[in-house]
Amino acid sequence: MTIKARKKFAQHWLRSEEALNQIVTAANLQKSDRILEIGPGTGILTQRLLPFVQSVVAVEIDRDLCRLLVKKLGKIDNLLLLQGDFLSLELDTLLANFSNFQQPNKVVANIPYNITGPILEKLLGTITQPAVPGFDLIVLLVQKEVAQRLYAKPSCRAFGALSVRVQYLAECELICD
Repeated sequence: MTIKARKKFAQHWLRSEEALNQIVTAANLQKSDRILEIGPGTGILTQRLLPFVQSVVAVEIDRDLCRLLVKKLGKIDNLLLLQGDFLSLELDTLLANFSNFQQPNKVVANIPYNITGPILEKLLGTITQPAVPGFDLIVLLVQKEVAQRLYAKPSCRAFGALSVRVQYLAECELICD
């Protein structure tokens, strides 16, 4: 089954072995970790995570990719694949239906670039919307320009509202260029 990236979902496939290694290293995976992966795509990052953690809850909006992942990965006890839009899911309510899966404590994801802001808002919270609770660490692969804005200091040209909000709510670190 050949799958093409869909523009409407801002899909891009993670292929770089170096980037995969940097993401996995930055996640500091422990056997007790429960990972949330947003947009697993073709499953390359998912496959890297599964052997090292207690569980992975992967949320994929694309039905075709979900079918591909089921075919590619098969039945794996520590993987819960959910088809749906992460931004509209109530994760804690949803996970209550799956007794083997607890609330994730880390997010590790190669997220769709066009919804980076809304994903960050859901993970970190806003004035009107509380954060999804319980994350010890969030490792996201984002566009270089977005990473520069997230990490920017007040004297930098890229510094803005997103920089202030993210840096107020979390420690921000660049792990690769």
